[in-house]
Amino acid sequence: MTYVMGRTAAEYARLREQARTWADATGTLLDTVGLAPGARCLDVGCGPGETMRLMAQRVGPTGRVVGVDVDADLGRAAVDQLTAAGHRQCEFVEGDIERADPVPDGGFDLVFGRLILLHVADPVAVLRRMWGWTAPGGALVVQDYDMRGVDCDPPLPVVDDWRRVFLGTYTAAGRDVGLGHRLPRLFAEATGAFPDGTVVNGRIDRLASTGGMLAATYRSITPVGIKLGTVTEAEAETFQAGIAEAMTTHPDHQALWPLLVGAHRRR
Repeated sequence: MTYVMGRTAAEYARLREQARTWADATGTLLDTVGLAPGARCLDVGCGPGETMRLMAQRVGPTGRVVGVDVDADLGRAAVDQLTAAGHRQCEFVEGDIERADPVPDGGFDLVFGRLILLHVADPVAVLRRMWGWTAPGGALVVQDYDMRGVDCDPPLPVVDDWRRVFLGTYTAAGRDVGLGHRLPRLFAEATGAFPDGTVVNGRIDRLASTGGMLAATYRSITPVGIKLGTVTEAEAETFQAGIAEAMTTHPDHQALWPLLVGAHRRR
């Protein structure tokens, strides 16, 4: 699986901050599907393990939480941290979900993926594989972004530039920036039916704080953007200076985050 945001310490820190931002939204969705003590969970594309933590808190010591990710170093570090925090029911399996079946079919009461389908070439194929990992009576739960609405009020050219470069690079890399909106149809294609339910979470915040997210995501996408010709090094430097200035001069401008769309279906 090709992760267009790169694999750097700064990107890992951004992922952890992003996970904390959406922790309540994800926790509510896990509760909606009735994640209970003793359940067996699979976190697909587990990354730094923050969602595994939410699962472990709910399933308790009699449950099982397995994270699978192509980034072995990040996944193992995540489980080490979770184990040190007392969550000994957590484990990690290295695997590329686009090319292999790293875990057995039908073994999990919850199969979950957050912000993973954005990064795969064939989301339906991955969803179909995730559905296969879901045990009878279990739930498939996915959260993914619709990034097209990111904006600022009042408008700012520097935010327009973020949209041009970030969304343009994703699109040039063959990724679907509006994937969240299409989750119900993807579920139908992959599982044979539309989701049992959907939840859309949004966030509007002051540019003084949201600007950091814009800066970090732009920085992470820049190396791929340079390769694809959607941005130059000089343009990237200009953006970083511009967003830093905007956070200082327009701290109370209201910035809209990507929409986080959740969908779930019971097997």
